[in-house]
Amino acid sequence: MNATAQFQDRLNQVAKDTDALLDRLLGPALAGGEIGRPARLLDSMRYASLGAGKRFRPFLVVECASLFGVDRNQALMAGAALECVHCYSLVHDDLPAMDNDDLRRGQPTVHKAFDDATAILAGDGLLTLAFDIAARAETHPDPAVRVELVQALARASGLGGMVGGQMLDLAAEGRFDGGTVQRLGEKQILTLQAMKTGALLKFACNAGGILGKATAAQRDALDRYGAAVGQAFQIADDLLDVEGDPALVGKQTGKDAEAGKATIVGILGIDGAKARLRTIVSDAEAALRPFGKAADVLIAGAKFVADRNV
Repeated sequence: MNATAQFQDRLNQVAKDTDALLDRLLGPALAGGEIGRPARLLDSMRYASLGAGKRFRPFLVVECASLFGVDRNQALMAGAALECVHCYSLVHDDLPAMDNDDLRRGQPTVHKAFDDATAILAGDGLLTLAFDIAARAETHPDPAVRVELVQALARASGLGGMVGGQMLDLAAEGRFDGGTVQRLGEKQILTLQAMKTGALLKFACNAGGILGKATAAQRDALDRYGAAVGQAFQIADDLLDVEGDPALVGKQTGKDAEAGKATIVGILGIDGAKARLRTIVSDAEAALRPFGKAADVLIAGAKFVADRNV
């Protein structure tokens, strides 16, 4: 089996296993210390997180952790925690106060399927569940590893990561200060995208090193690979917004231009953005060179991100 086929097979298996794990974690049974699980809230959290998405972030956690022989079930737990953060962010991003989207992955968004208040609480519930999962002994027997994992996830998710990036994105669209749209340069766009999209993807790779107690050099390699994957993912996403088929993408396209959003595609053009993607994939491959053939599936993953059409 070549690396591309092996990648697709492993991605599909991680997606299946992550779904099964989230189904258990979001079941009706109470966790220790919980008082109750309101049915409507639980239903909305399950709607937001089960049975959809490629689970690429958990895949990165599992495959990066496998470089160090980490127990797969532990890596899946860390991946599930990350997926909860990712799914919460999508629920909140889709709200009328943010991107005001009606479709996500070809289905009505959570606030359309339920209501705005339930969507807000579903996102809140998924975010807090993420840290519950990361802190469990089932995720790693070493408390120090769990603390490092929780801290890294918090920093990737919050003020200096994804949430901060969303604020920069809204500001650039002219949501504040009298509605003035900001004309961002390439450096500013890269910073915004590294926070909003790249931070969680980079965390996925770094989580594997945290779980595996990797050396400083190994962690640096994963960090560089994760940063490259994050850049590639966002540029590919921006290209999809320009060239993608809404029926395949599962959401409305053309919204970036409509909102006046600054993107790398807008600065470099379509051909320039595609050339940049090729360079980034080469950077990702170079970062993983110290791991040899064991990293072939991760290299195939970087190429998948750059070439995706959904």
